[in-house]
Amino acid sequence: MAPFCSHFIFNNLKPLFPYTRANFNTFRPRHHQSLLAKTSRDLQQSIKNQTQVSTTLATRLLSHNFPDSNVVFSPLSIHVVLSILAAGSKGPLLDQLLAFLKANTATDLNSLYSRLVPLIFADGSPNGGPRLSVANGVWVHKTFPVKPSFKEIVDNTYKATCNQVDFQNKEEVANEVNLWAEKQTNGLIKNVISANAIDNISMLILANAVYFKGVWMEKFNDSMTEEDDFHLLDGNKVQVPFMTSRNNQFVRVYDDFKVLGLPYLNGQDKRKFTMYFFLPHEKDGLPSLVEKVGSTPDFLERHIPHHKVKLREFLIPKFKILFGFEASDMLKELGLVLPFSDVGFTEMVELLQDEWLSVSSIYHKSFVDVNEEGTEAAAVTAVHMLCGSSRKKVEENIVDFVADHPFLFVIREDVSGVVLFMGQVINPQVDCKDS
Repeated sequence: MAPFCSHFIFNNLKPLFPYTRANFNTFRPRHHQSLLAKTSRDLQQSIKNQTQVSTTLATRLLSHNFPDSNVVFSPLSIHVVLSILAAGSKGPLLDQLLAFLKANTATDLNSLYSRLVPLIFADGSPNGGPRLSVANGVWVHKTFPVKPSFKEIVDNTYKATCNQVDFQNKEEVANEVNLWAEKQTNGLIKNVISANAIDNISMLILANAVYFKGVWMEKFNDSMTEEDDFHLLDGNKVQVPFMTSRNNQFVRVYDDFKVLGLPYLNGQDKRKFTMYFFLPHEKDGLPSLVEKVGSTPDFLERHIPHHKVKLREFLIPKFKILFGFEASDMLKELGLVLPFSDVGFTEMVELLQDEWLSVSSIYHKSFVDVNEEGTEAAAVTAVHMLCGSSRKKVEENIVDFVADHPFLFVIREDVSGVVLFMGQVINPQVDCKDS
């Protein structure tokens, strides 16, 4: 799987000021009790809440906003940026952000991030596991002092150093943000923000980047990859390359869908990363499956396959997805409206009495590449601020898993349950081009 990136923009309708920048520096399941023991009960609950937010975002994005498109996004990246926003807010605005993120206090959100970094996002490649990194970035207009309390949080919790930029130099700022995103995602995400998105009242950009690259525990033999039919939602078919294997696989079958788990090589790493494929039985069954994911409590955790089974036929398509979207409307539809109003973020920078800071737009961009070797994924989230079920199992010893029609996918760390990426494949043949 490859990179994912999102970008937020704040807008204050009082275009009275000149602008600071801050760069945040980068920094199997249940039987692995040694790692799980390190996660306290409150942390496990926080992760459970984060997963619930992830499925809420996925349901809205996949079912309502882009039901006919290939999609990949990192709910985790969006969660991190909203957590940073919560650290810079108070009153009703803070209350709404906390309710949306299912947290009691902003301190809880900060604590969740600081504890997840060493637990989940430490680079596992030196120990033979997946390569991971997380980074945060902030750019603030040079004439706005960052409040000490907010600076302390972004410095110490989110590992950011604050520097100033001049948002009047739109091309320069956009280029700097895009180069940062490209570097943090190993070149997978480019052009997060255009100079046209920056205007005379731009004051602050926040960004988060998540990068993941994993090798399958059991690689596919590329000599066995062959073209076959993939059935589209409209009834048409396209020819795409399908990977296959004769090995037993982690598969579980339910009344109207199947789940496949492909583990990543972990070496000496105690974490267990897996990519899950949720395949509806019906060729046009993805929309109803996505709705079920969003309406069933703990859906992901309750439908994880824990045992390998023999497959009569096993096919999954190779695919690449590059996907970007503007997220503010989706968040408003889900009830998160105050960040986009004139209530304002009062705890980030020093403002005059008649000035306020709010979000104008949120941009998210992501890329995923699934092939015989494994998966590469990355995500970047940036905020630009302007001033002014039932577990019934089909009793079969031998089953099929033929992903020849639209399906849902998830990348998560199984010991903790943290979801890194989610998405859907509607047509694996669609070209993936950066813009």
